[in-house]
Amino acid sequence: MTEQTTTRAAERPKSPFDAGDAGYSKSLKTRHINMIAIGGAIGTGLFLGAGGRLATAGPALAIVYAVCGLFAFFVVRSLGELILYRPSSGAFVSYAREFMGEKGAYTAGWMHFLNWSTTGIADITAIALYAHFWAAFTPIPQWVLALIALAIVLAINLVSVKLFGELEFWFAIIKVAALVLFMVVGIFLLVTQHPIDGATPGPQLIADNGGVFPAGVLPMVLIMQGVIFAYAAIELVGVAAGETENPEKVMPKAINSIMWRIALFYVGSVVLLAMLMPWSAYSKAESPFVTVLSHIGVPYAGDVMNLVVLTAAMSSLNSGLYSTGRILRSMSMAGSAPKFTGAMNKNQVPYGGIMLTAAVCVIGVGLNYLVPAEAFEIVLNFASLGILGTWAIIVLSHLLFVRKAKRGEVTRPSYRLPFSPYTEIVTLAFLASVVVLMGFDEVGRITLMCLPLIVLALVVGWFGVRKRINTAVLENAE
Repeated sequence: MTEQTTTRAAERPKSPFDAGDAGYSKSLKTRHINMIAIGGAIGTGLFLGAGGRLATAGPALAIVYAVCGLFAFFVVRSLGELILYRPSSGAFVSYAREFMGEKGAYTAGWMHFLNWSTTGIADITAIALYAHFWAAFTPIPQWVLALIALAIVLAINLVSVKLFGELEFWFAIIKVAALVLFMVVGIFLLVTQHPIDGATPGPQLIADNGGVFPAGVLPMVLIMQGVIFAYAAIELVGVAAGETENPEKVMPKAINSIMWRIALFYVGSVVLLAMLMPWSAYSKAESPFVTVLSHIGVPYAGDVMNLVVLTAAMSSLNSGLYSTGRILRSMSMAGSAPKFTGAMNKNQVPYGGIMLTAAVCVIGVGLNYLVPAEAFEIVLNFASLGILGTWAIIVLSHLLFVRKAKRGEVTRPSYRLPFSPYTEIVTLAFLASVVVLMGFDEVGRITLMCLPLIVLALVVGWFGVRKRINTAVLENAE
C-alpha cells in the first residue's frame, strides 16, 4: 500500500517553479490575508458610487451587485484553484505564462498595470477631493494633496510587506466597521419604524416608488460596467498568496468568505438603503449612507463617512502599488518588463515595479494641476478595460489549466471551481457583454475608441521585448 502511494506520488506531474517568486519574505499572516480579501471586495464603489447608481436604477441595483458579485466570485475562485495548484507572487501573470505562453503573461501583466496605474491616478484624485471636504485642507491645491497622498503610501509600500499588510488590515477594519455600524442603525430604524422625512421605513417604500425596476430594466443593465469597477481589487488576494505561509490553509477560507461578504455588504446595504428612503432621494453627489444619516439628524455624519471613503481610496492606492510591484517583477524576470522593475531592496520589496507605478501616478498629479475637475473621469474608464482584461485572462488560464488536467499533464487541487468548464465559458461571455455595454455610455464609447490604441501599444511593445524573452523563467521544480 505504501509502495503504491509512493509510486503514484512520483508519477504525479510536478508543479513548475517561477523564478519570479524567489526572494520574497512570507510575512503576511492569516489576519492580513482575510482582511485583504475583505478590503478587495469593499471600496469606494459602494461607499460613494452606490448613491448615483441607486438614483439611476433604483432598488434593482441590488440585483446588479448580486450578478456582478457572482461573476467576480467565479473569477477569484478560478484564481484560488490556481493558487492552490501553485502559489505565486506573480499570480495570474505566472499562470498565464504557464498555460498561455509568454504572450499571455505579457498581456495579463500590462493590462493589470493599465488598471492599477490609472486606478492609482483616480485614487489620489479622490483622496484630494475628499480632503477638500474639510475646511482645513481647502486652501491647499488639489495637486499638492494628491502628491502628499502618493508620497505617504509609496513610502509605506517600500518599507516592508508586513507594513503593507498592517495598513491594509486596519483600512479594511475601518471599512467593515463603518458598514456594520450603518447596518445596525438602519435595521434599528426599520424595526422601530422611525420615520425619515415623514415617511415610515420598510418594504412599502420600494413598492410605493415604482417597485424594484422603477426606471425599467435597461438602466439596470447599463450600470453593470460601473458596478464591475466596484469589485476591481478582488483579485489582489491572489498576489498576496505568494507572501504568506500555508496558503493551502489560508486561501480557501479567505476566498470562500468573499461571496457572503458581497451578499451582506453590497446587496444587503442596497436593499436596506431602498427601504429607509425612496430611491429618488439619493444622488451621485453624496454617499447614500451620508444621505440617510444626515436625514435622521446624526451629527458629523458627513465627516465620518468622508473619512471612510478617504480610507477606501488610500487602501486602493496601497493595493495598486503592492500588486503592480509583484506583477512587474514576475514579468521582468521573463524579459517582458523593464529590467529595473525586477529589483528588490534589502527588505525583500520589489521597489522597481512600485516606483514605475508611482511614476505614472505622478502624471495623475499633473492632471490634478491642469484639469482638476475632469481628472477622475479621464482615467476611470481606462481602468475598467484593464480590470476586464485581467479577469478574462485569469478565467482563460483556469480553463486551459483544467484542460491540461484532463490530459493528465497537471493535477487539480481538491479546492476547485464548481461546474467547470461551463462556469468559465459563461463568465467570459459575461465579461465580453460588459465591454459591449460600454458602447451605450458616452464616456464608455470614448474608452472603446481608445481600445485599438491600447492593442497597438501592446503589439508594438511585444515586438520590442520579444528578443529578450527568457523562456527558462518557468521551470519544473526539482
